Amino acid sequence: MSTRPTKDQLAAAHNATIPDVIAPGLDVLFCGINPGLYSGALGQHFARPGNRFWPALHAGGFTPRRYAPAEQEKLLELGLGVTNVVARTTARADELTGDELREGGKLLVAKVLEYRPRRLAVVGITAYRTAFGFPKARVGPQDHRIGDTRVWVLPNPSGLNAHWTPAGLAEEFRRLRTASGDCRNR
Repeated sequence: MSTRPTKDQLAAAHNATIPDVIAPGLDVLFCGINPGLYSGALGQHFARPGNRFWPALHAGGFTPRRYAPAEQEKLLELGLGVTNVVARTTARADELTGDELREGGKLLVAKVLEYRPRRLAVVGITAYRTAFGFPKARVGPQDHRIGDTRVWVLPNPSGLNAHWTPAGLAEEFRRLRTASGDCRNR
């Protein structure tokens, strides 16, 4: 498949799923809200060109260089992974219902208990609040854990999230990286 999906490929990607990039014992499991159609068409997390996840991941010190979405499997070598609160693709995150987010939160808890990452980093405060029932949660470390896994919330890196500049996103990712200590990419 080309690196830019066609209109037909985008339409066919609606309600598709993307496999997680996950393994037991990761340092950080990043969790998006849900994949967009662009990601669904390519089968890659955070694939849309305007998404700032990959630049923020690098600027935050998690990767030795800026990775492309097609290199997502290389994250495992660094002790990092990617999943989503809701698996199905949509054109926009606001197409998801509160019930879907809450059910996704339950499934995410089960996944975290199975794979036991040191940290879960949910990228999207509004989705986190709904999925986990913490309406006053703020970006940063959370008080609750899932088993032994510490939970952190990062801003949504979508290019549509104008509240956060690239520098602000990088700083929040860097805060998580610093708190995570000895990740494998050193």
